[in-house]
Amino acid sequence: MAAERICVIFNPAAKGHKARRFLDSLKKIASEAELRPTSKPGDGRPLAAAAVRDGFETIVAAGGDGTLNEVINGIGDEPAGFEQTRLGVVPLGTVNVFARELKIPFQPDEAWELIRNGREQRIDLPKAIFQAGGTQRQQYFAQLAGAGLDSRAIARLDLQLKNRIGKFAYIWAGVRALSEDQTRITVRSRPFSGEAELVLVGNGRYYGGNFVLFPKAVLQDGLLDVTVFPRVNWTAAAGFFLGWATGRPDRAGGSIQFQTDSLSITCDQRLPIELEGDNVGDLPAEITICPGRLRVICR
Repeated sequence: MAAERICVIFNPAAKGHKARRFLDSLKKIASEAELRPTSKPGDGRPLAAAAVRDGFETIVAAGGDGTLNEVINGIGDEPAGFEQTRLGVVPLGTVNVFARELKIPFQPDEAWELIRNGREQRIDLPKAIFQAGGTQRQQYFAQLAGAGLDSRAIARLDLQLKNRIGKFAYIWAGVRALSEDQTRITVRSRPFSGEAELVLVGNGRYYGGNFVLFPKAVLQDGLLDVTVFPRVNWTAAAGFFLGWATGRPDRAGGSIQFQTDSLSITCDQRLPIELEGDNVGDLPAEITICPGRLRVICR
């Protein structure tokens, strides 16, 4: 039987302890896989698409949630890409929510061992259709989408501060966004329709790290888990951060939770939508779920 063909897509300029350990392991990995480095943000998508065309059975995203998103969408850009190729993950980012969800080890050598010997699992894959640069775009996401305070905070994120203090930079950006006037969003789905100032859509249970925001989420149930905050103010934020501190932000902040297979999010002002912690475009957006679409290696 021929050996499985593995392609590893990674950022050679990645920083941090995990990234250094991964780069130290490249000699061993290179003997078992083909390495394809990125040179700039966005490179992961065409590199992953090319790897599908080249016949690789496994494509590994070695990086953070942004790199993961690029690789997933690159696989999806090719006809039958999700059937032909499975996904492996070496988490090297700041938060790595998807890796937490699937209990993928954060140590690069352990993550690589899992890719070589782990089991394959099919999970649901959400898809968002939104506006970007005056045109309609489609993009898959593995874990999280958001609009409102969440996406406005990302727009105010100081990247240099993020490099120094990690995920706490997101909290500071959130405080800045909270001090401004909030934007009203309209959410429409079968179980819920109404207005809100923050909408978060999850595939798995976690948000922003090891914090359970979607307690009913299952990666194989064919449903999106949605948390809506009708109002976002300092009182709601205090409750939310209290919940964050206790690991259960879903229990605070006056949120409404429901499950659905599709929803629309609109706004009468320009407002960004974020996928996996990066703003990718603007509302309006339609979000749906593709049951069992993604093949991923996990424990």
